[in-house]
Amino acid sequence: MAGARARIRVKVLGPVQLEVDGIPVRLTPLTVRLLVRLVAAGGEAVPVRQLRRDVWGLADEPRHLDQRNRNEVQKRVLELRRALAPGAPGAPGQDSAGTHVLRTEQQVTVQGPETAYRLVLRPEELDSARFTAIVNDALLAPPATAAHRLSEALSLVRGRPLAEVNGEGFAVPFVRRLTALQDAARRELVRVQTDLGRPELALPVAELIAHEHPDDAEAARVLDALRAELRARHGAELLRHRVPLDGQRADVVLVRGDLFDQADCNLVIGFTDTFDTETAEDLVISRESLQSQLVDRLFAGKRRLLDDRLRAGLRAVKPVATETVRAKPLGRRVRYPVGTTVVVPVEGRRVFATAYSRLGNDLVARSNHADLRLSLESLWASVAVNGLFKPVAVPLIGSGLARVTDLDRGQLAALIVDSFIEACRRYPALTPELRIVILPQELARTDLAPVEQHFEDLVLGLRAAD
Repeated sequence: MAGARARIRVKVLGPVQLEVDGIPVRLTPLTVRLLVRLVAAGGEAVPVRQLRRDVWGLADEPRHLDQRNRNEVQKRVLELRRALAPGAPGAPGQDSAGTHVLRTEQQVTVQGPETAYRLVLRPEELDSARFTAIVNDALLAPPATAAHRLSEALSLVRGRPLAEVNGEGFAVPFVRRLTALQDAARRELVRVQTDLGRPELALPVAELIAHEHPDDAEAARVLDALRAELRARHGAELLRHRVPLDGQRADVVLVRGDLFDQADCNLVIGFTDTFDTETAEDLVISRESLQSQLVDRLFAGKRRLLDDRLRAGLRAVKPVATETVRAKPLGRRVRYPVGTTVVVPVEGRRVFATAYSRLGNDLVARSNHADLRLSLESLWASVAVNGLFKPVAVPLIGSGLARVTDLDRGQLAALIVDSFIEACRRYPALTPELRIVILPQELARTDLAPVEQHFEDLVLGLRAAD
């Protein structure tokens, strides 16, 4: 009775590998060449004379003189059979499971019967067969299915097919077919990823095609188009990173632009501890400040409407002090704790008014690193409850009129990012995107290296923890 067939995996899409029952099998170089030659035959039987020429490089000899060479072929065939079916019976007169995979046949020739060997592998046992079946199926599938299947097929490729016999005549048709199919799979993957609106996934594949076909004008055109699309898509983006925490799908994005143009976002506006909005004669609040722009651009210049909503939100907050008229003749005199955040509903989104600085009686706003950290922690707690899971746009809090002298603009951005990542640990559904908005005229004075370094350090720290 034949032995049970082992679980075989033959990998030829790159350096040849044989696995049996999940265990890599080491073969002698000649036996590897024998395996490769039989795979290249595509399931057809290969006569012993042909094997001797292709595997051993031996010329044909008269039949009565070539027994020694025939024995060498049989020896390697036996080695390969034992590798394909380890532990199976192999004594004379017994059937071996290996013979069902590597079969012996007799072919009728003009010179009489001739022994031939046929490698019979199931499609799932040979990576090139799996690759071919998956790609052919994907080429007829809708875009989303095709993208998934083509990515699956290309993941099987580890290098040039039949790398051990590159350029040898018997391997040329096999290698040419698989190489052409691989190229077709890559080009189709670029197309379907583009159709699905995923140029960032199509780009690395298009780059690989252009690298391998430097004279292909169409490949160069497709690559240029993808790069142009991504530049247009990320035109305002300066940086984008996914928060590297398990279970998080939040992005941190730095963009060049105007905070009030971020129409899809909740907005964060920094205030002083008195929540002043008066801009008359620029004495208390500057007309150029974000608080003044908030009145003009989201409240149509109706400052009292904003004041009413701020007062409504502050009713639940206990003041920490009230200044006298003599001590503070201008502006509001009731002070609230630094970190107080008021949620202001505006047309289906939220403005988070957060007190991050103290307005002195000399009308100079002052803050520091600790105040900023405290206000950001309070901000994220409020966003987690009231943010409607919308993106949140925030300026470089503390980079304007508030006197934060110990942090430069890049460090302020890193502080905002750091506090956001810490908040993501506490609030898994905080926001899908933190968008830090930097005015174009301020970009030259903003070094983003601290933010990049922070993400790099965080990723390295998480890897070390694993």
